[in-house]
Amino acid sequence: MIRPQVEECARRLDQPLRVALAGSIKAGKSTLLNALVGQDIAPTDATECTRVVTWYRSGPTPTVTAWYGGGRQFNVPVQRREGGLTFDLGTVTSDQVDHLDVQWPARALADTTVIDTPGTSSLSRDVSQRTLDLLTPDNAASGADAVVYLLRSLSAADVSFLDRIGSHVGADSGPLGVVGVVSRADEVGAGRIDAMMSAKDMAARFSTELERTGLCQAVVPVAGLLAFAARTLRQSEFAAFEALSHVSADDMHLALLSADRFARPDSPLPVDARTRSELTRRFGLFGIRLAVTLVKLGARDSPTLAAELVERSGLDELRQVIDVQFGQRADQLKAHSALVTLERVLAGRNDRAAASIVPAAQRLLADVHSFAELRLLGRLRTTAMVLPDDDLTELQRLVGGYGISPTRRLGIPDDSDASTQQTAAVDAVRKWRARAAHPLVDRFTANACGIGARSAEGVLERLRWRD
Repeated sequence: MIRPQVEECARRLDQPLRVALAGSIKAGKSTLLNALVGQDIAPTDATECTRVVTWYRSGPTPTVTAWYGGGRQFNVPVQRREGGLTFDLGTVTSDQVDHLDVQWPARALADTTVIDTPGTSSLSRDVSQRTLDLLTPDNAASGADAVVYLLRSLSAADVSFLDRIGSHVGADSGPLGVVGVVSRADEVGAGRIDAMMSAKDMAARFSTELERTGLCQAVVPVAGLLAFAARTLRQSEFAAFEALSHVSADDMHLALLSADRFARPDSPLPVDARTRSELTRRFGLFGIRLAVTLVKLGARDSPTLAAELVERSGLDELRQVIDVQFGQRADQLKAHSALVTLERVLAGRNDRAAASIVPAAQRLLADVHSFAELRLLGRLRTTAMVLPDDDLTELQRLVGGYGISPTRRLGIPDDSDASTQQTAAVDAVRKWRARAAHPLVDRFTANACGIGARSAEGVLERLRWRD
């Protein structure tokens, strides 16, 4: 029993990082997955396939495989219905399927396997249990190296589940690889043009609360529907927004009071009813308002409008957080998952091999500075510090907020010679040690500066080993 688990542990080190999307039912996980990948590859309608754990991996051609009955499998047809994609399980029901394996030729999946999970608050306990079995299994390591958790609110159920995730994904090291998303952020402000500002305020409150309880590294607001529509913006849609930009503000305000009003056939708007209905389905009322406003402000072509919409959807910010927290530290997160697995698999065994391996794994898990950097980066997004803006930017860079290579951390050109890098590292150690020891800084700032000093020491150590 132990040998297969250890071999699987070793295999995971050579596989892409596993990132799971989790959250309550209707939180927008599949829509966000489509937005992150930039393709319509995940069904978003409430069909049988959305009740199954689905793995999305890189592959040469689009194929969907259903696994069931302890190792049996069959190919699942991919269909498009009413503009959306779906997987047709045929006569097989979701409770018969162990998981779906989707291979898709998408650049975003080259280094990352994304796992779409059923809603954790599903009315069916069995459906919710599938997510729990994947992320928080009994007597085993989590099936994911990192988790993006989607929130509509911060309920007791969300806090409880995040606590369980943290104990499995991060173990004793805390909430490693756990990022929160205020999903469907455009709905926070009832679709108003300033909805994302309201969502940012909500994300800051959630982040403060979750950091206080140690359950999450960062919380980012994202309008997933808008993000996906923007990444797949069609020229015909840009033309429709351009036509709508010539409608008076009062008439547009009345038309956008509801989705039904905007799409009704007898509307005098200069876009046909079918196109308006499709715009509502793809962009939502907030996205339509924002797109029309951006065209009025000067977005003269579809690529420009798409880029503006993606930025305002919050997707760019989330992708940056995922890159910093997950992508650049993929090897560390995978190694952490492997060490936690080894520790749990060998726990309680009295043989000589376990006696030597378990203490070694525990020592490696105790070296948690890189994870302290991750938690600090999350805190710096929401917590004010008594530092000048230039110093704050320098600290973020030093702890890996803009890249983890020595030159990126030190803020010097990539082609700097070894002597220049060592001098910059020594200067950084001295500067941030002094900042941490200053008698007038608050505790959080002192701790943050201490982490910066330790990061600079780590850079210096790497440079010395290189020599």
